[in-house]
Amino acid sequence: MKLLDGKNILVGVTSSIAIYKTLELIRLYIKSGANVKVIMTQNAKKFIAPLTFETLSKNKVLDDLSEDWSNNSTYNHISIGKWADIFVIAPATANTINKLANGIADNILLQSAIAYPNIKLLAPSANTNMLQNPITQANLKMLKLCNFKIIEPVQKELACGDVGSGAMAEPIDIFHKTAQELLQTQYWTNRMVVINGGGTIEKIDEVRYISNFSSGKMASAIATALYYRGANVCMVATKFHNLPQEIHTIEVQSTQEMYEHIQDNLKIAKKEINTNQTKPTLIRKKPYFFGVAAVSDYVVAYPQQGKIKKDDIGDFWDLKLKQNIDILKQLDKQDIYAIGFKAELDQTNAQQNALKMLHNKSLDAVCLNILKNSNSFGTDNTSMQLLFKDNQKSKQFVNLPKLQIALDILDTLEQNLKAEE
Repeated sequence: MKLLDGKNILVGVTSSIAIYKTLELIRLYIKSGANVKVIMTQNAKKFIAPLTFETLSKNKVLDDLSEDWSNNSTYNHISIGKWADIFVIAPATANTINKLANGIADNILLQSAIAYPNIKLLAPSANTNMLQNPITQANLKMLKLCNFKIIEPVQKELACGDVGSGAMAEPIDIFHKTAQELLQTQYWTNRMVVINGGGTIEKIDEVRYISNFSSGKMASAIATALYYRGANVCMVATKFHNLPQEIHTIEVQSTQEMYEHIQDNLKIAKKEINTNQTKPTLIRKKPYFFGVAAVSDYVVAYPQQGKIKKDDIGDFWDLKLKQNIDILKQLDKQDIYAIGFKAELDQTNAQQNALKMLHNKSLDAVCLNILKNSNSFGTDNTSMQLLFKDNQKSKQFVNLPKLQIALDILDTLEQNLKAEE
């Protein structure tokens, strides 16, 4: 999907061995539909030639030797910033970090960064001691006050052989942060959201369990979409798929474990809202809960310790089950928006069953997914209908990537529930 279709991204590269990762980052931007232009320092060209970046980006590289001030040219340190929707410096060496914080502009990249008035993402890459030096740390703090957002380096064995924090963040993590900066909306930004996902796992004994075919992909898509829109996301799930690192995840197995973590995190979200009522400068936003998990309808009445022996069971196993708790029904929904998800195989009665769920469980909306068979689980594309109590507001999404449907669901919820605040 063209997640960043039409967005203009300016990428600055400096002289770090991590520059090879920037090639993959640019590939991710281009694949998502963005337009990319690259600024290189002279020293960066010692690692990778400008031609490589020009081939990937399909645009000329701006460096100290190619700056152009002719009429209507965007290839100078002022005009290129006006073209860009966001400026990403990756990798950023300790030298670049310290110069930026002190307003030094002795190369084309530094000049462009200082002239650029909007948010700049900066992905440090340097030896651990160079990054942890008090001067560098103080300058990173200064940059955070000056429209820079730092994408923290990761800990690993560095090119110099030292082990520690200093390696540039992975391209996919820089991509996620870029997408968040470009796609966030005021409605969702800093809103607390709790999601559950995946199929629950209910023990029979220590080696066997009851579960279902749920892949957890739709829940991960909803979590990722919420992150892109700017929400503070907590995902309580049995399965996770390619989530941005900043999403808070809690891995669980059973329904009871899932329910307890959801309750705890919703209490935290509500408490924060109530606390903020005494602070008029803070924006109070009603939390959301998205019930995406496929929760077992029944659990084993008497789960066993150890492993039940086949010889003790015999030819037939009469496994006694009892009805499971209903997370969506039992949750305290006061002061939150609650969105349910329902998978149905019965095409004739699917919508009626979803509307029944909407009313019986006091939900604000239900996402209905009509499945053909068990092969429908785990696919990357799906179709879904978002149902509201006022059926005229309902909306259908047909055969789209799950992330696209997730973004469309959030936009529709914003459109229909925003008035309540």
